[in-house]
Amino acid sequence: MTQHLADALPTTTGTQPGWWREAVIYQVYPRSFADSNGDGMGDLEGIRSRLPYLKELGVDAVWLSPFYASPQADAGYDVADYRAIDPMFGTLHDADAVIREAHALGLRIIVDLVPNHCSDQHEWFKQALREGPGTPLRERFHFRPGQGADGSRPPNDWESIFGGPAWTRVEDGEWYLHLFAPEQPDFNWEHPAVQDEFRSILRFWLDLGADGFRIDVAHGLVKAPGLPDLGRDEQLKLLGNQVLPFFDQDGVHEIYRSWRTVLDEYAGDRIGVAEAWTPSADRTALYLRPDELHQAFNFHYLNTGWDAEALRSAIDDSLDAMRPVGAPTTWVLSNHDVVRHVTRYGGGARGLARARAAALLMLALPGSAYVYQGEELGLPEVVDLPDAVRQDPSFFKENGQDGLRDGCRVPIPWSGEEAPYGFGSGGSWLPQPADWAGLSVEAQTGDPHSTLELYRTALRIRRERDDLGAGDSVHWLEAPEGVLAFRRGAFTCTVNTTGEPVRMPLPGTALLASAELTDPDVLPGDTAVWWQG
Repeated sequence: MTQHLADALPTTTGTQPGWWREAVIYQVYPRSFADSNGDGMGDLEGIRSRLPYLKELGVDAVWLSPFYASPQADAGYDVADYRAIDPMFGTLHDADAVIREAHALGLRIIVDLVPNHCSDQHEWFKQALREGPGTPLRERFHFRPGQGADGSRPPNDWESIFGGPAWTRVEDGEWYLHLFAPEQPDFNWEHPAVQDEFRSILRFWLDLGADGFRIDVAHGLVKAPGLPDLGRDEQLKLLGNQVLPFFDQDGVHEIYRSWRTVLDEYAGDRIGVAEAWTPSADRTALYLRPDELHQAFNFHYLNTGWDAEALRSAIDDSLDAMRPVGAPTTWVLSNHDVVRHVTRYGGGARGLARARAAALLMLALPGSAYVYQGEELGLPEVVDLPDAVRQDPSFFKENGQDGLRDGCRVPIPWSGEEAPYGFGSGGSWLPQPADWAGLSVEAQTGDPHSTLELYRTALRIRRERDDLGAGDSVHWLEAPEGVLAFRRGAFTCTVNTTGEPVRMPLPGTALLASAELTDPDVLPGDTAVWWQG
């Protein structure tokens, strides 16, 4: 097996075996990170050129959203070829260069894998359409006859996450299942060829040096036997916790056991990270049993509002659920599918203050943290994009999701006084706000009050201290209503989620605060502080 620089990277962080247990992982959305060729679209060479920035920021690994060959019906989550790079992002050589340079800098690379569905331009699906009903290729997808005397009604009442029926009829009269856009037919994971193909895809990227996979819709691969009707009119939610016959079926776990066997064949602690929306933290933990995957996104925490009692409950529930399976808890505030948390927390100065405090809270908790590109700059959601520039497929579907995912995908600002702020020389595929100059990397670098320097300092302190990130519990301290306070070793974190200052005994010398501390006995509103006890 080919040796890679990844094999020489540390396999532990802090006091824990497994680099991923305490890692801070940065999500890059390739379209919107850096454009190297001036076409207005981010690309792999742009990512490679900015890897030193991520190293300086202080993260441990980089998760790359899809860059595969794709018609881009859903921003690359409709994959036509899992072993090829879409020309808009570059070439396989460019992907190899990103992985190798990241490893040379001490960073790991996690690639996005989309196993629930592919593109309708995938060769298997195109051949299935050509061959017609009852042929072997159709068995690799969910083709069914329709209901009614003429078969004109869908096979069941399932809806697409993006709105409308989850079924599309083809010319020969059969229907195929797509839980997302019609251009994204679902694979039939009961078929051995599908299982074999994805184990081969895993090995392809592992051989190239990938350190792991973020698994898109990890909870959706197996459908309930017989594809039973849902039996209700409630609109499906992309990021919900409903109990559904096509999500979180027990059969998915056998798939991930087989994937773990593949991952364990490779040196360097290669990992699997589940995007698994489940009804509870306990159900999420099932994906992380010792013979399955390594991490799962903590969406229960992401969905928790800025409220001390709710946050404490979410933290306790998350830690309690992961402890029995020996998996680290993950913490995440934003990603490419949700409104940026500056805006979710109220927007403007208030939302930014809460977002800064939330970052320190997240980075003080035991386990692994995920940072979405631009959150370290304090970027808000762009809520006023013209309809003409939107590309989120759910925006164009009647009764679909809110269609506002484009707002968190606007290219990030690097430098300069006007758009595209150093993103590239040819504009940007989504327009950037006119007031983002002050939020750029260039503008914030060296400013001790900036959000970027807050993140850089927090990540440096986290690396230096074993009592940050490590372990699987927190010791809660008594605190006034609306305030969280917990101790981890000699370190204490306090978070005031109220909008008003709170007078309380403060536990030591301040290491880092999300807002200025002007009174030694007062914790400002919407502020988090790290203390040396």
